[in-house]
Amino acid sequence: MLVLHVNIKTCKIMQNIIIMTNKESQRYEIINNLINNKLNGTQASKQLNLSVRQTKRLKAKIIKEGLKGIIHKNRGKESNRKLDEEIKNKVKNIILEKYPDFSSQLTYEKINEVHNIKISYSSIRRIRINEKLNKVKKRKENTKYFSQRERKEYYGELVQFDGSYHNWFEGRNEEKEQCLLLSVDDATGDMIPKFDKNEGIEAVFNYWKEYIQNKGKPIAIYIDKFSTYKVNHKNAVDNQEFITQFQRAMKELDIQVIFANTPQAKGRVERMNETLQDRLIKEMRLAGISNVQQANEFIKNFTLEFNKKFNVSAKKKGDLHRKLTEKEKENLNSIFSIKNKRKVRNDFVVQYKNRYFQLNELQPITIYRKDEVIIEEHLDNSIHICKKEKYLNFKELPYKPKKEIKLMLPAITTHKSNYVPPTDHPWRNYQFKKERVTN
Repeated sequence: MLVLHVNIKTCKIMQNIIIMTNKESQRYEIINNLINNKLNGTQASKQLNLSVRQTKRLKAKIIKEGLKGIIHKNRGKESNRKLDEEIKNKVKNIILEKYPDFSSQLTYEKINEVHNIKISYSSIRRIRINEKLNKVKKRKENTKYFSQRERKEYYGELVQFDGSYHNWFEGRNEEKEQCLLLSVDDATGDMIPKFDKNEGIEAVFNYWKEYIQNKGKPIAIYIDKFSTYKVNHKNAVDNQEFITQFQRAMKELDIQVIFANTPQAKGRVERMNETLQDRLIKEMRLAGISNVQQANEFIKNFTLEFNKKFNVSAKKKGDLHRKLTEKEKENLNSIFSIKNKRKVRNDFVVQYKNRYFQLNELQPITIYRKDEVIIEEHLDNSIHICKKEKYLNFKELPYKPKKEIKLMLPAITTHKSNYVPPTDHPWRNYQFKKERVTN
């Protein structure tokens, strides 16, 4: 009888030739030494990394059957778990018809949940590879070393945030790209997505205002160096006054803003965007979603199911989100507004974006010419003017004043003045439209 030793995972018994793996060859040699009393049972079991009972059983088998005793009895036979050809063909047809561009994992979930066919993930993956729907990619070699950062310990300790521009509706919408704003909690992976027109300050403010009202203020937000969040100007390195509207709002709310130097630094939200660009797109296609309003309604249930399935438990129990104080609640519209400084002109007019606002004669605080005031543009597009946290009284002029008039009035205060404006002043030229009130 010829014994052939080869380093392979599978072997076959063919007539008088027994093909053995290196592991089986070593096992046979150890058991043979045990039979010839070169080793005792304890020594042999330690070399085989088996229990003494298993070693005795293997010894008895080899004494009875010889070399064949070392070979597994199922070798060369079909597995009892082999997928039935009828089920395999049925699944293949479903995949080709409905899920040709789905990932293997998402296909596996749909086949099991929607079509109620119990089949393993590996079988789905093999079917997709055989049908050339999946490409087996080689692992990329890292050109730069990145050490993995451990997750934060508490929920609400750090939230990663990013905006993803993508063709989310696959051409079912007139716009080529839509923007998905996404936050991912670093400790749990809890995600909150929302579609908006862009990643501009208005959209970002709307997102975080809603987030804070629902969950509270996180300790820190991890974002990239996009211009909405950080002033990317050479002078900003040495001048800390160069801050964006976003930085200013977070500072007022006592939320730390951390800027990532590389995409890998906020890898959780970047990876989540890739996942949603696969899963969410396919789910919206199946649901027939074609616009942002429908998508934001659909995404609520999608998010609940997704977080329930994929979230992890934080290392430590507790929620570090902080509740808004009463003062913050009152000033929330002001905090999430676009604020700019302007100077009061000699005729007590404030100019902002080619619009002209005439301050009223009576004010809650004394206003002098050339005073600096803050223009607040709220998210509802309303304009507010304030100084020292006091909102000023004003009305918008319908046109640009002809010129600044040198007034005798030095200031406008909380009481009425004896000053009478000249005939060509915008106050006199402005005609209020009388609107009829009907019950």
